[in-house]
Amino acid sequence: MVLAATNTSSAGALPAAAVVAACALLFTIASFWWLNARQGVLKSYTPHSFAAAITPSKTLIRIPLVFFNTGPKPVIVQNLRLTLSTSSQDKATLPWSTTRDRIRPETNDDPRLPSVFVVSGRSAIQAFVEFSTPFPNFTPEHREHQATIECKLGHKKDWSNLLTFPIQLGNITSPGAYIAYSNEPGEITEQDRVKAATILEQLRSTSDPTLD
Repeated sequence: MVLAATNTSSAGALPAAAVVAACALLFTIASFWWLNARQGVLKSYTPHSFAAAITPSKTLIRIPLVFFNTGPKPVIVQNLRLTLSTSSQDKATLPWSTTRDRIRPETNDDPRLPSVFVVSGRSAIQAFVEFSTPFPNFTPEHREHQATIECKLGHKKDWSNLLTFPIQLGNITSPGAYIAYSNEPGEITEQDRVKAATILEQLRSTSDPTLD
């Protein structure tokens, strides 16, 4: 009788032990995947400054970007592009043209053609990315625009939205000069605002016959 009870108790304990072992194995596998094999998300942050030049030959916009990989696996960035909103609710897209060494345009600013780069797992890198398009593809208005940075990643088929933020193109004081500006709103005088807005409006009228 005692022997039968012991056998029954052992038989009942075996499934419980098996469940605990299976749970431990699953936890180990999940932990390994989370710590070593998980594909993270590429993140970025609103910049405090930008550089720009809007001339009769092209529009140039340089943005300091930080790329942060939240996961353990490396992320391959194949391409970038900048999309800006317009007053007509249309969008203008500026492709990635060069990568620079700093936000302030200078003669020794070592332009480098677009190239694939890697953001290692759980790490961040900074890049000064220049986007451009020939005139008359796009001439911005002298105001705040909604900017979206998109990236083409190695592990995704379609473009991914990296960052959307307001870019204060209304802070531009000298459209014809390639210089850096603050991305905080209301950083210029009314006199400079009127002067720059007039220049941009003249360029836009030249590029768009519907504005004449």
